[in-house]
Amino acid sequence: MGEIVLSMKKIDKRFSGVHALKGVDFELRAGEIHALVGENGAGKSTLMKALTGIFPKDSGEIWYMGHLFNPASPRQALDAGIAIVHQELNMMEDLTVAQNIFIGRESMRNSWFLDEKAQNERAEKLLSQLNMDIDPAARLADLTVGKQQMVEIAKAVSYNLRILILDEPTASLTEKEIEDLFAIMRSLSDRGVGMIYISHRLDEIGMISHRVTVLRDGECIGTRDTAALTKKEMIDMMVGRVIYEEPKTHSTVAHDAPVVLDVSGLKAGRMVDDVSFTLRKGEILGFSGLMGAGRTETMRALYGADPAEGVIKINGRKVHISSPIDAVRVGIGYLSEDRKRYGLALGLSVSHNTLMASYEMLNPRFLLDMKRLEGMTGEYVQRLQVKTPTLDQLAKNLSGGNQQKVVIAKWLLKNSSILIFDEPTRGIDVGAKSEIYALMNELAGQGKAIIMVSSELPEILRMSDRVAVMCEGRITGILDIAEATQEKIMELATRGWGT
Repeated sequence: MGEIVLSMKKIDKRFSGVHALKGVDFELRAGEIHALVGENGAGKSTLMKALTGIFPKDSGEIWYMGHLFNPASPRQALDAGIAIVHQELNMMEDLTVAQNIFIGRESMRNSWFLDEKAQNERAEKLLSQLNMDIDPAARLADLTVGKQQMVEIAKAVSYNLRILILDEPTASLTEKEIEDLFAIMRSLSDRGVGMIYISHRLDEIGMISHRVTVLRDGECIGTRDTAALTKKEMIDMMVGRVIYEEPKTHSTVAHDAPVVLDVSGLKAGRMVDDVSFTLRKGEILGFSGLMGAGRTETMRALYGADPAEGVIKINGRKVHISSPIDAVRVGIGYLSEDRKRYGLALGLSVSHNTLMASYEMLNPRFLLDMKRLEGMTGEYVQRLQVKTPTLDQLAKNLSGGNQQKVVIAKWLLKNSSILIFDEPTRGIDVGAKSEIYALMNELAGQGKAIIMVSSELPEILRMSDRVAVMCEGRITGILDIAEATQEKIMELATRGWGT
């Protein structure tokens, strides 16, 4: 690794009621891939926003390339060679790859006409240098999420890039796309680009980073060489407590527990083909499978979000679910894998988000007593330990783990008897994961019936009483947790119906 290109010293930042950064130190060297980890709300994003000019720090110093650096805007940081690729990609899907890369810096034949050919050639040269097999004339919306992310990285590199910040870059990628991303990162490292890598996937951090800095509750806990740091040590630094991740060895569901949900012959589009299963009171039924197996599509069909056919029985009674409203009315709550798009109204408060599904139930005919309802909201926010300065805090200002807790609070207030958790811990840290797991077990113990869709096999094996495995739109097997192993699950997940 080369010389120090970035030194952040004693960075402090306060928001209303929250001391987000408490004198944080951070350092980055040329060509280094430096992982920045910590629980949600630890201060990672706040530190990067201070670096990239999204908002000013309250105190401390930023030294960049040997000079004091105080960017007033993200554009000023970008022009100086510091770029950030957010977890939620920030590009224009209806434009081409080349148009996205060079927006605001277009190739012109003269001052009036765009030269698309020259612009595509510029983009093709850049993509080739980065070993990205992407058509510069392709419309961005037609690319996979992984390819779109590569385009955003290419856009960053098209500036005089010295520092690249990657915020949860692998959250929505396939294994092949992750391999491609890591190859690009190593290539940039060889060219002297310093990278700050924010991720909750600790195994990936061990594979790709040179050093790790851990933040906890707005403070810097320490910086260590990755090669000298075990996963357990990293977790201990992040949470300050032991997180147990042992797989479940036996089901905790009573043998005579009643069946609360019976699904037969569920079909929807091309991705859900004759799916049948049962769910018992107090059970956590894990749904596993590879990307594209049809798990989320099955849950959307069950919830009425997509047109479907089949027989659904709840507590032995056949129900008709043609919309999410129907599903809510029969006692089903759905925590989507995309909580920001489908689970929350980001521009509304914590209180309003928690109450969203319950207005009709709580007071369908008269004006709402908001003081009483906010008291109920506060009860669930406190019970779930949602970190928020007030109930009026906007949901968009919460960390990912706390946003997930608000979605859970919404369905608990509604008193849903069947809960669908689709990727419940995606994009949240190990500490928040442990809290979500404990909550799910508590809910199951209270008699709630839970379906959990997860792409993480350790999570499936830790939480499930039974595991339903999908491949090519069908359930290829259902395993009791006592017999479930990663090998058996993967064998069922790759058992196509044409083989």
